[in-house]
Amino acid sequence: MNAVPPLLDHLVLGTPDLAATVADFARRTGVTPAPGGAHLGLGTRNHLVGLGGRTYLEILGPDPEQPEPAGPRPFGVGRLTGPRALTWAISPPDLETAITAARARGYDPGPPHPMSRRTPDGTVLRWRLTDGGHAHPSGLVPFLIDWGGSPHPTASGLPVTPLLEITATVPDPDEVRRPLAALRTGLTLAAGPVALSFTVDTPNGPVTFG
Repeated sequence: MNAVPPLLDHLVLGTPDLAATVADFARRTGVTPAPGGAHLGLGTRNHLVGLGGRTYLEILGPDPEQPEPAGPRPFGVGRLTGPRALTWAISPPDLETAITAARARGYDPGPPHPMSRRTPDGTVLRWRLTDGGHAHPSGLVPFLIDWGGSPHPTASGLPVTPLLEITATVPDPDEVRRPLAALRTGLTLAAGPVALSFTVDTPNGPVTFG
């Protein structure tokens, strides 16, 4: 199994306190995440770190400058009690083709829907991703993303901590391997409680987050 999953676009590290988690990441790694921007209407914002190539880490948390959203915040970050690696995304060459193929192989990632984020300089990035309502409850099966005509986040000159590996545990690894295979990706899995972790190379040496 590859230490870095095929088609990886980004990892999501959720937190109830974005400023505190960004500061902790900077302290542990020696690299300060860059402000990403706000998800208007959803009550969240993010900071970003490149993971090498066209992959990155999204640190996602509640946005204190936005009012309470009408619904739950993305990935349930409003309910977290501490920072946690929640899930990950893959970017297939063609989103519709990948969805159709996955369904034919027995896994439905859900329909794509539009999203956007306003960056600190006022630019609005737009993309599509598959419906979180269909997501595997463990978070270990990735959602699919298509950046369309928007520049990829890694094109903005992010600070970089190269990704060394992603690992996960789940009570029934084979049950998760099936949808991963349907999406033509993979993840190093072992039996245990549901958990996702990743290790990055940093000026302070390898650092693992989970």
